[in-house]
Amino acid sequence: MKKINLAITGCLGRMGQQIIKSVKKDKYFKLVAITESKRRNKKINGVKIDVNNEQTFKNAHLIIDFTVPKCTFQILKIAAKSKKRVVIGTTGFTKKEENLIKKFSKKIPILKAGNMSLGINLLMYLTEITSSSLGKNFLSKIYEIHHKHKKDYPSGTALMLGKGIADGKKKNFYNLVGKKYLNKKNFPYGNKINFNSVRKGEIIGEHEVKFSSGKEIITLNHEAFDRALYSEGALSAAKWLMGKKPGLYSMRDLMNFK
Repeated sequence: MKKINLAITGCLGRMGQQIIKSVKKDKYFKLVAITESKRRNKKINGVKIDVNNEQTFKNAHLIIDFTVPKCTFQILKIAAKSKKRVVIGTTGFTKKEENLIKKFSKKIPILKAGNMSLGINLLMYLTEITSSSLGKNFLSKIYEIHHKHKKDYPSGTALMLGKGIADGKKKNFYNLVGKKYLNKKNFPYGNKINFNSVRKGEIIGEHEVKFSSGKEIITLNHEAFDRALYSEGALSAAKWLMGKKPGLYSMRDLMNFK
């Protein structure tokens, strides 16, 4: 298999650094570009840190993006113009921004996931099935905890789990979003999906979905112990996306969930 020339944005961020480590161990990739918001007089694995522009990404077949929404759209504009595939791991997009990503996907292949873990994506699938099976007599809520450096809340993964609940009920997710709590010890169920986000320490990520009828509670959960599971998932997504036509894909497509 010919090596995939890879560009990584947000290279000094937690995920950027982890992906660079994973690329070094993966024979299917060649790191050709790494970027940050400003140029740095520094190299990582022999590659100079640059900024996002067409010239920087010239030799890349695919871009992996773990940055912030504003930066993601800067990258998508460049990628659409130069026909580069993009794997998006950035979270915190508004509904309007989500729709804009769909427009870009008509020009280039994009795989977008709020979480690249295979285990988390299985949890999302099980959440949708559970929501569909239990029906309207069960209320639901989502709890997530991440390291103190994570700024957005609820996490992209928590929102994806919420969408799984909505999809199971065949409802519009945005109409089912309830209250968004931060650092609460306890939080209630509601007629809509309530979220509680905790930020502390260096915790990589925990997610829990609860369904309650008032007579019983069903709990689905996932804990991450090693950040490598996200970077390895992102590289799996990159390999898979190389053979795809323009469109918006997810980890669910990669895992062949119906």
